[in-house]
Amino acid sequence: MTTIDPTKKRLTRITCAEHVTPFLKREVESLGYEIQEEDHVAVHIGATLEDCLRLNLHLRTAHHTFWLLTRFRCPSLEALKKHAAAFPWEDLIENDSYFTITSNIEHHSVENTIYPSLLLKDAIVDRIKERTGARPDSGPDRSCVVIQLVWKGERAWIYLNTNGVRLSDRGYRKIPHHAPMRETLAAAVVMASGYDGTTPFVNPMCGSGTLAIEAALIAAGRAPGLLRSDASCLHTRLDLDEQYIAQRKEARKSKPVLADPMPIIATDHDPRAVEACFKNAQTAGVEHLIEFAVCDYADTRIPEPVDTAGNRAGGHVVFNPEYGLRLGETNELRPVYAGIGDFLKNRCGGYMGHVFTGSRELANEIRLRTSSRQIFYNAQIECRLLSYELYQGSRKASKRDR
Repeated sequence: MTTIDPTKKRLTRITCAEHVTPFLKREVESLGYEIQEEDHVAVHIGATLEDCLRLNLHLRTAHHTFWLLTRFRCPSLEALKKHAAAFPWEDLIENDSYFTITSNIEHHSVENTIYPSLLLKDAIVDRIKERTGARPDSGPDRSCVVIQLVWKGERAWIYLNTNGVRLSDRGYRKIPHHAPMRETLAAAVVMASGYDGTTPFVNPMCGSGTLAIEAALIAAGRAPGLLRSDASCLHTRLDLDEQYIAQRKEARKSKPVLADPMPIIATDHDPRAVEACFKNAQTAGVEHLIEFAVCDYADTRIPEPVDTAGNRAGGHVVFNPEYGLRLGETNELRPVYAGIGDFLKNRCGGYMGHVFTGSRELANEIRLRTSSRQIFYNAQIECRLLSYELYQGSRKASKRDR
């Protein structure tokens, strides 16, 4: 019998991208958990492993959920080796299985940050072999047991990575297009726009459709993790299969935000992009919620900004254009951004307009006054979600001071 109790609440660190913490916090709290601590890339709660399985199914903006195994004062590599060897790894990892180590090391005594991971790996296999007579294999594959080492200053934490692969790997994006946006970032952008499934959502220049699909998942009330059929913590000795099946069964009971869904529209001038968008949406099970069209963004259909009862409700138009760093040159894109500004001003009255871009210079070409600017990172590129309140009638838009 294992000495590690999966029903015990332990410190759990849920990570995300920079500037996404407010949206992750909102999600975690909406699921009924209390935030104990937060920083720029994570929130901390008390959770059981069953809680972690639930969180991994439902969270849209999280990258990983780490369940604390042990923590200790760690002034040196020798201390790390001593404490790692004292943990009952034989109760967590089968001696004929496979595991991997990931790490985040910030300590003055460590020049090669790979070395602490190797030391931890050796401590794990040596203890398991000593106690059971056999040793597991280890390597880089994150589909089995994943152990995370965090060593900062004089403190070290060793976690079980409960999901293994990133939660952003939803499983629906079978056909990527040019420079696709990571699913968790797309979900954060959709949430930051203010979209909640009760109003129209329009995504010109849709590419492979990640923004439209994440919006559709929100409108459908569908847990984003349902397309994944595995989790790394299921490969431990902690016997979580029944809980996982129960959590998936419960997640499938999610209901759509509205019985009569509002339109979600995805368009692109490239037929290959629209085909990719459709097939990805089909894999995600939300293609019936999205209207697809091959057309120039300027010809995108903009529904009346009203709800199902005919009351004024607004809506969201979200662009994710190229920003001249990887896919195009700045001068070539100036007329595109100017055209987006004209389209928002002339065609989208009553909506909120949003442009996600990594170029401040090109953003100036939109020539509309922003109502908000929110910072995100797309890989290493600092980007902004620029939002515009688009008035109906004759109110004149003006260029903002950027």
